[in-house]
Amino acid sequence: MRQTVLIIFGFMSLYIGNVMAAAEQQKLEEGMVNPGYVEKPKWFKLSLMELPDDLEEARKANKRLVLYFYQDGCPYCEKLIEDNFGKKNIIDKFQKNFDLIAINMWGDREIVDFKGNPTIEKEFANALKVMYTPTILFFDEDGQVALRVNGYYYPEKFSAALDYVSNKKEKETSFLTYYKEKKADKASPTLHIDPRYLQPPYNLKLAMETSKRPLLVMFEETYCKLCDELHLDILQQEETKEAIKAFDVVLLDSRSNGFLITPTGKAMRINEWADQLNIKFSPSLVFFDNNGVEVFRTEAYLRTFHIAGAMNYVSSGRYKTQTSFQRYLQDVNKEMLDKGLEVDLMK
Repeated sequence: MRQTVLIIFGFMSLYIGNVMAAAEQQKLEEGMVNPGYVEKPKWFKLSLMELPDDLEEARKANKRLVLYFYQDGCPYCEKLIEDNFGKKNIIDKFQKNFDLIAINMWGDREIVDFKGNPTIEKEFANALKVMYTPTILFFDEDGQVALRVNGYYYPEKFSAALDYVSNKKEKETSFLTYYKEKKADKASPTLHIDPRYLQPPYNLKLAMETSKRPLLVMFEETYCKLCDELHLDILQQEETKEAIKAFDVVLLDSRSNGFLITPTGKAMRINEWADQLNIKFSPSLVFFDNNGVEVFRTEAYLRTFHIAGAMNYVSSGRYKTQTSFQRYLQDVNKEMLDKGLEVDLMK
């Protein structure tokens, strides 16, 4: 009996030791290699990065697995950690309903993916099409994405996302519809229509064939604080004023049942097209090339540097050769610093 207890204790010690070693190694690597490292909350799950096991453990605990993709030096990640993950109601919801694992978008730690295949963090992030940080993926019990949160959500909306997934509402409705019914924003009751944008009737295919320019479609809604911020602040900055000139621009209410002609020439209701494109965030900026093919989108809380960067990323054609938007932004950041220009990521 004593020998059995010692053997069991030995295996437990080895397992705990491996978890702690993995955590310390991650911290060491991140602290040395990636400046701007932000300490993760202690209630995050310590994982051996074997995701099928993590998924099963979450299922047995009646929880759902969540993967948080970050990069060091990311101001939105820092804001998420400090503002959202620092609030008691959000912490309580996570600890009760979720197992949360942090993954470095550029990391080299070994991971076993949901299919049991070995990979590393950065390849795993690329396979899941993680384009910027933070990106948070909520998984159901079968390892399928129940909700994808690209970028930063304010605490109120982030908390609503937790409720949506923990109550398994993805089986009933989209998060956009769910959130519209829950929120009570005090914001503009109208869209910020600009006379320079395309006006109805919206024939987007004809507009693109006439101008030969790429198309920027802004999917928004009324009573949207972030839409107000986009038009009254971000698009008033010189960087975005210049960058947006490269596009035909159309502003659409994602809930409208009005008709349009899509970039591919199909007649549809606006809300049906928004659903087809899986628009779930306001504002969402969707970019189409001259052939009417979507090439990039932003669907997160972003400030001037990133909005202007997205526009230039598409209009310059850099998306064709540099598939990582984050790498592109790093190059732009470096070029600006080399020229002695100030870079304010949260301007």
